[in-house]
Amino acid sequence: MSIPAPRALGDRVVVVTGASRGIGAAIAVRAAEDGAAVALLAKTETPNPKIAGTLAETADAVQCAGGRALPLACDVRDATAVAAAIEAVAEAFGGIDVVINNAGALDLRSTESLPPKSLRRLLEVNVEGPFAVIQAALPHLRRSSNAHVVNISPPLSLEPRWVGTHVGHTVGKYAESLLTLGWADEFAGVPIAVNSVWPATTIASTGMMVAMGEAAVRAQARKPQIMSDAVHALITRNAATCTGNFYTDEEILREEGWDDDDLGEYRLAAREEDLTPNFYLSSAAR
Repeated sequence: MSIPAPRALGDRVVVVTGASRGIGAAIAVRAAEDGAAVALLAKTETPNPKIAGTLAETADAVQCAGGRALPLACDVRDATAVAAAIEAVAEAFGGIDVVINNAGALDLRSTESLPPKSLRRLLEVNVEGPFAVIQAALPHLRRSSNAHVVNISPPLSLEPRWVGTHVGHTVGKYAESLLTLGWADEFAGVPIAVNSVWPATTIASTGMMVAMGEAAVRAQARKPQIMSDAVHALITRNAATCTGNFYTDEEILREEGWDDDDLGEYRLAAREEDLTPNFYLSSAAR
């Protein structure tokens, strides 16, 4: 299934952080299929023997898909580097219409086991990074005719089981979701749409496979392309009428008309019942 032509990104400039692999790379390539100009921000310039994906590989994929690529090595924890990268995007492409805050840190250790430097990294990548990106991009987003910000972060829930299981990680991701809530209100008058998107089920992203093992993840997961299709559908909506939401990928696609058979195309798990809800979601939330 594809998005109708009037809701394409052919004249848009899209910034994707964490774009060297996984969900970020998939989002970038999906935008490129419309002919979008895609700025790729990530740290990974050289191949890592443990984790597949580099900026150059995503840039090649973007160009092969029909888009224009601008790969920029950038650590989102460095606000000065972020500001320079955003200005480079605006200079190269003439503006910015969409920002996807996909870069994220994953560390599920308990309070007893999580070193202070690891907690600091979670907060820097998952909270300070998105804040720095939007702060730098805001003047350009204000000039866009249909500006969107998407944070890859979960719906807010105060169920103790989600917070207590991995406090450090949850604090960081929930803080990113609070950015969604606050920015949607702060920028409503522009308008700039600000929404969060989160996988309904486990996604076979590079990070998850490194953390859990490829075989274990694939046995319970969907392909990253379900996230890229959902994000594409979201950022081609009217910014003035779609903001402040905490969506799952599945929820967006069902709103767009995807049925069970369409969603089944994303499944890597052998059976539908093998799919597991992602962090922070119960089975009912799907």
